Amino acid sequence: MPTWSSVVVATPAHSGLGPALSYRSELSLAPGTLVRVPLGTREVLGVVWSGPDEPPPGLDPAQAKSVIGALEGLPPLSAAWQQLVAFSARYYQRSLGEVALAALPPQLRELDAVQLARRLKRRANTAAPADRVGGAATVAPPSSDEQAAVLAALPTATEPVLLYGATGSGKTEVYLRATEDALAQAASEGEPPTQVLVMVPEINLTPQLEARFRERFAPLYGEGAVVSMHSGMTPAQRLASWLAAHSGQARIVLGTRMAVFASMPGLRLIVVDEEHDPSYKSQDGARYSARDLAVYRAKVESEALAPRGQRCQVILGSATPSLESWHAADQGRYRRLEMPARIGGGALPRLRLVDMNHQPKGASIAPPLLAAMEARIARGEQCLVLLNRRGYAPVLSCDACAWKSQCPHCSAFRVFHKLDRTLRCHHCGFSSRVPRSCPDCGNLDIAPVGRGTEQIEEQLAGLLSDVKRPDGQTARVARMDADTTRLKGSLEQQLAALHSGEVDVLVGTQMVAKGHDFRRITLVASVNADAALFASDYRAPERLFALLMQAAGRAGRDAAQSGASEMWVQTWHPEHALFASLRKYDFPGFAATQLAEREAAGMPPFGAQALLRADARTQEAAQAFLNAAAEAAEGLPHRDEVTLYPAVPLTIQRVANVERAQLLVESASRAALQRFLAAWQPLLLDGRSVPGARGLLRFAVDVDPLVI
Repeated sequence: MPTWSSVVVATPAHSGLGPALSYRSELSLAPGTLVRVPLGTREVLGVVWSGPDEPPPGLDPAQAKSVIGALEGLPPLSAAWQQLVAFSARYYQRSLGEVALAALPPQLRELDAVQLARRLKRRANTAAPADRVGGAATVAPPSSDEQAAVLAALPTATEPVLLYGATGSGKTEVYLRATEDALAQAASEGEPPTQVLVMVPEINLTPQLEARFRERFAPLYGEGAVVSMHSGMTPAQRLASWLAAHSGQARIVLGTRMAVFASMPGLRLIVVDEEHDPSYKSQDGARYSARDLAVYRAKVESEALAPRGQRCQVILGSATPSLESWHAADQGRYRRLEMPARIGGGALPRLRLVDMNHQPKGASIAPPLLAAMEARIARGEQCLVLLNRRGYAPVLSCDACAWKSQCPHCSAFRVFHKLDRTLRCHHCGFSSRVPRSCPDCGNLDIAPVGRGTEQIEEQLAGLLSDVKRPDGQTARVARMDADTTRLKGSLEQQLAALHSGEVDVLVGTQMVAKGHDFRRITLVASVNADAALFASDYRAPERLFALLMQAAGRAGRDAAQSGASEMWVQTWHPEHALFASLRKYDFPGFAATQLAEREAAGMPPFGAQALLRADARTQEAAQAFLNAAAEAAEGLPHRDEVTLYPAVPLTIQRVANVERAQLLVESASRAALQRFLAAWQPLLLDGRSVPGARGLLRFAVDVDPLVI
């Protein structure tokens, strides 16, 4: 006898189809089962959300469509996974299907049952046999007193753990030991194998972390026990990792923010490394925070495990925790565990501020800093130069007529890349050759303005051309940014060259400032730190402090050299309060000051925010939609508990010929904001028909935005 199932498919929130669709099925399908179903003229992947049920009221059974088939060989997705997806959709104001299907590997959505069966059979034939495990594991280094204290406290921590540890204090070893303890808990009969999720903010941190986890755990659990999940993988690789995690074959999953949705039926531990990093917040689609969802996932997984006397723990680690997490620990909602000392007793590098007001005009590298770098190179040590701007120069300009390399499709300048003689927009990707003369007046004297990593690399190579290494060879300068690591394998090659000592000075963007264990670097320099000191974004000081602290942590990681390590910061404002805290590496003091300022202003974490963003063919259409949405909000429930600010263009107003505007919504109550947004969402759909908004292309609600 046919049954009825509610199936979630990938439909956007404004489709009007509802959160789930009803289908008939000849079989009784358990919630979480992956199925192929008809949708219009297409056949799509869906997730059975509930059932079997009675047919929905008012539905003519004769017109109802049937499930085409289940994806056999795949166990249903767990109830905890469904709860995570449902919460994400509700909290971030997206449709259930939009979140659920985006959480699955793209290739899975394209395979039919026959194709999947072939993949599963091939996987079963190539999977490592069970007798491969039980080999000799890598001997772990002895724990420091601080590491031992943290590891002893973890079993008693029932709330999320905020691991506040100085750079070089051995947080990664704590993650490895905690993983070891979690996996050692034998699963009861019929239960899936115990699993651990370890998250990192960026792809470039995945290879070295994977190497450490594989070295420690592959001998014990097999080569297939550790897998990665990130957007840099091919669709086939992502599907293979997902299948390994879903089946329980993968005991450890390492990944970026997308990994928070990985199906892991045996999940017992979640680690979020560098938890403060803004890369954990998605900036498109469902604009979720993977860090916050990791905390929520640990909660729902623990609730599911409670009847068996088990739980899922979450560890948030950072040397510079986000102010939201720091405040949660102050309030007792998180348990803060601290490791303030570096392994081996090494000291953090001494901070040296270079007052650029007293340096030669136009100098990109101050003479005292250059002399310090020369001395380091002569001793066989390495230097790291941080400049968070890639390319040769941020703009090309004509002095005769004031022409600048404006992008024709964006309200931003195209960046000059000298190596391939191109002008490239870092927002829309538009690229063109550098003109021989000014396009407006014909002046041949067009010149770069400002500095990027490519220019600093070139200048340092020239300035250090006479400096010799201890082996008599000339100093070597290399660059690491999004341009030099674009090709597959290039990142690993550059890291290997640095670790082997082939490179003496590394110039890079923020990608080199976090997570890397560079043992020979004794000097780190930030050559343009002032840009964030007076930014309009209230989070800018927090991000700058974190970046400089993380960068400083790359120096002196070898305890034998830590006493002589230095962090140089070139600034035009050496008296700024941020540098006073940085000089003492006083994150608690800095956090207390910032939190006091935010509390006085009602900013997060003392208030809640959301942005309504609109993209349109004209700025007028974008703002007309936002203004209509604000008018429609009057009279809604909880309207008196939220503040709606006027619509304004984004800082970069136009990208790829699309005009962008936004409207800020604030409330002292997160619950009130959520209730207001839920009531507002249906009215936003009607706003698209406002006469002045006919050029609207899309809109989105961004809850807990990181950029205002």
